[in-house]
Amino acid sequence: MSALHFKMPSSSLWLAKGFLCILFLGLFLTGCSKEPIYQEEGYVFGTMVEVTIYGEPEERARLASAQVMHEFQRLHNMLHAWKPSELSDLNKAIAEGQDRVVSSELAAILQDAGSLSRESHGLFNPAIGGLVGLWGFHSDSFKPSEPDPDVIAAWVKANPQISDLTYTSVEGGVKVHSSNKAVQIDLGGYAKGYALDRALELLKKAGIRNALVNIGGNIIALGKHGQKLWRVGVQHPRDAGALAVVDLQDGEAIGTSGDYQRYFMLGGKRYCHLIDPRSGYPVQGVEAVTVLTRGARAGVLSDADSKPLFVAGVKGWREAASWMNLEDAMLVDGNGGIHITIGLKKRLEFSNKNVRLQVE
Repeated sequence: MSALHFKMPSSSLWLAKGFLCILFLGLFLTGCSKEPIYQEEGYVFGTMVEVTIYGEPEERARLASAQVMHEFQRLHNMLHAWKPSELSDLNKAIAEGQDRVVSSELAAILQDAGSLSRESHGLFNPAIGGLVGLWGFHSDSFKPSEPDPDVIAAWVKANPQISDLTYTSVEGGVKVHSSNKAVQIDLGGYAKGYALDRALELLKKAGIRNALVNIGGNIIALGKHGQKLWRVGVQHPRDAGALAVVDLQDGEAIGTSGDYQRYFMLGGKRYCHLIDPRSGYPVQGVEAVTVLTRGARAGVLSDADSKPLFVAGVKGWREAASWMNLEDAMLVDGNGGIHITIGLKKRLEFSNKNVRLQVE
């Protein structure tokens, strides 16, 4: 019999924002299965999270999953951009022109996000939380309304950058100072990936050899699913079901940014939560970007690296991928056209065998 345990949340507080951008395929957790599969589910980071462990005794899998879920909640509590958290306390201090002492962990996260922002030539910009909030996406539910263009222009002119932050080691942590009061940090494009990397660390420490961790469609693989690789599907941005499937190697991660995850419709136009820091407006002309990453920071990269490609759009996504040293990527444009690197083309199996691909 399968060792199954499903931990469901007492309330789906952010369920309206919890659209999965990648479907989890290939595991059928039935009572008659002979495979020792253990899965725990919950809601955190505003989305559905899953930890699936293969080939371990139920007690060991249960304890390891609980550690991972506990870590996810800790990170959620630390990195929330607008509800009370260590990060929101920092944002409040910056807006008031004050310094703030933060934990060494948060300082390291901010510095790493800053490095990724520099690599992306500013297209990945975690400092534009004020713009994200202005468009209504700092809320458990968002209403279809367009902000005042003058206010948007003021935010763009203020040009908040994570490089505006400076760090000084002090007793009890790191003092953070911002030379720009407009900086408001939103790690929505980083936190899930960081959590994936932490999950892998904890699972390995617990002696788990084979697992799959899914945070709202950002997925990382550990080991295998029995004799097979872990197989996941990339969500079609407009239709139900998978656009394609891919087998993940040990330590690989995959992530998708889509305009279908958090958005509203206004005047027949779609406004998504992915904001172009150059214009202050939600990105248009892109439905989804998928990236496949590997290495010591595969989780972080699966989250952060898709953002500059999305913002760069059809004309600039390939150059943005080169900035991020990203070989495996795919962009679905506003007309449903698929642009893909040759590396990812070799890995994906498309549901529509006749799909036209533009290899770039």
